[in-house]
Amino acid sequence: MIRALGLVVTVVYAAAIVWAYTSQPQSGAEAIGGLAFTVGAYRIDEQAFQDALGLFRQEQFAASRSAFDRADPAKRDARTQFYVAYSFYREGWRRFYSDDALFKQGLETVNRAIALAPGSRLVVDDAGLMMHSGEELRSELERGLRTDASDFNPARVFAPRK
Repeated sequence: MIRALGLVVTVVYAAAIVWAYTSQPQSGAEAIGGLAFTVGAYRIDEQAFQDALGLFRQEQFAASRSAFDRADPAKRDARTQFYVAYSFYREGWRRFYSDDALFKQGLETVNRAIALAPGSRLVVDDAGLMMHSGEELRSELERGLRTDASDFNPARVFAPRK
């Protein structure tokens, strides 16, 4: 009985080490949330999500990202991560240039959101957004990071922010 219990404890401990190595949580909240996600018990804080959505719609993007982080501390909800990536896009978009640092963070976040979505197909049904899928957002972020001839087109000043 003691040997069997020792074997079970060893296997569980090894599984925890492998999980921590593969998921690489950056904080305690990410670790706990990741474990809850693994067993199917992870839920976002819906009130914090609604607060973040309100800030996002008021174009207070840094504040909305903080609220989205409170709503999804483990960064395991695809929809929440989509909005975080979208906030990086909207804050980094300029008429004459794009903020590469914000666009890079947005690209990392949207890639994480797409990976979290079932079947890697992320679609957010929000009438207030001009882009509804993870692929559209990723394409816009990648385009903002590229330098090509269209960047020097004066008509770009009249291009709408999505």
